[in-house]
Amino acid sequence: MHMNLLRSTLALALLAAAVPAVAQNREHQQMSAEMRMLQEQTQQLALTLAQIGDALRALNGRLDAADQAAQKRFADQELLIKKLSDDVSAVRERSQDTDTRLRKLADEVEALRSTITSLPALLSGGAVLPSPETAVADPTAPAPVQPGSPPSTIGLSPSRMLDTAKSDYFSGSYATAVSGFENLLRTFPTSEAAAEAQFMLGETYSQQKRYSEAVNAYTAAIQKFPRSVWVPEAYYKRGKAQESLGTPEAARASYEMLLKTYPDTPSAGLAKQALDRLGRQAAAPRP
Repeated sequence: MHMNLLRSTLALALLAAAVPAVAQNREHQQMSAEMRMLQEQTQQLALTLAQIGDALRALNGRLDAADQAAQKRFADQELLIKKLSDDVSAVRERSQDTDTRLRKLADEVEALRSTITSLPALLSGGAVLPSPETAVADPTAPAPVQPGSPPSTIGLSPSRMLDTAKSDYFSGSYATAVSGFENLLRTFPTSEAAAEAQFMLGETYSQQKRYSEAVNAYTAAIQKFPRSVWVPEAYYKRGKAQESLGTPEAARASYEMLLKTYPDTPSAGLAKQALDRLGRQAAAPRP
């Protein structure tokens, strides 16, 4: 009986010892299964990330290609716009040149009409016309006039009168140049050459140091011919003449008007320098 009790006790002890071992084995198996699941999920995640990376690289490649194509299109459009702008500028220049030629031609026709209209009175007055030999030898020579009469403009066009007066100016014959410019302005006041003649009249007076008359001439060039290409320079030269007259405030006003009205012209750059110089002179201490 004691032996049976001992065996029962031993069996119970062995059974009690075996139960934790079985539980531990089951827990280990469950952990192993979970680790395998995590590994599989990690592999799937890595595969997904790799696919996403490939997709992103492909997308970046397409974006780069699209960006390059867009840049090329923009460059082509910019080149086309520049070419069109150059073409428009060329057409505008040719148009302006044609317009200038047409106005000069109109001046020549008007001068010819004036000559034809004046011929009867000229002939009845006994004036001597140039002989054919003289006309062939020097076709630009004006018709001779009677002693004491004013210079005749018969047969002269505005451009020829302007060229003659400018030739006198550049040769230093300022009095003759003044007469030529004034004669042109009096005879052809609305011609293409009149604007330049008015400006050159101011230049001639400046060379003679007749600065008050120069200021008046430049002002007339600005007011009578506001669309002329000579207006910006007339503002600047008027300011210079006003400085020579000792009126720096008037000169400053001319320079400032030039900068305000024609800021992108070469004369505006000179006006800016003149204003800086006047500012330094005004700030300098007086002795």
